[in-house]
Amino acid sequence: MRVFKTKVFRRFQRQEGLTDAALAEAVLRAEDGLVDADLGRRLIKQRVARQGRGRSGGYRTVIAYRVGARAVFIYGFAKNAQANVSTSDLKELAATGGLLLGLDEDAIDTLIIEGELWEITT
Repeated sequence: MRVFKTKVFRRFQRQEGLTDAALAEAVLRAEDGLVDADLGRRLIKQRVARQGRGRSGGYRTVIAYRVGARAVFIYGFAKNAQANVSTSDLKELAATGGLLLGLDEDAIDTLIIEGELWEITT
């Protein structure tokens, strides 16, 4: 299973102080069948804890997800700043997620080199 984050998500991650380990843990929970919300179109929503606190008051992440193959963090928000993902945002995220999940390994490597994707390794 390869796990990635987009350039936009990486900016959110840095601003909020989320660790790669916390993101990896969210994907591990999904791999164990513990998905917080299935948004359809190969998108899931997973909660990620704030530093030193629990997941319930923390962050929500949208992940383009193919079981056992690839997960790409594409969107994140703090629960206290936004209630949920809008329908229009969800359509855009689904399009982005579909593209990212459909890429072959060479295209993924190219996006990494170009700074559009980062691989999460823990």
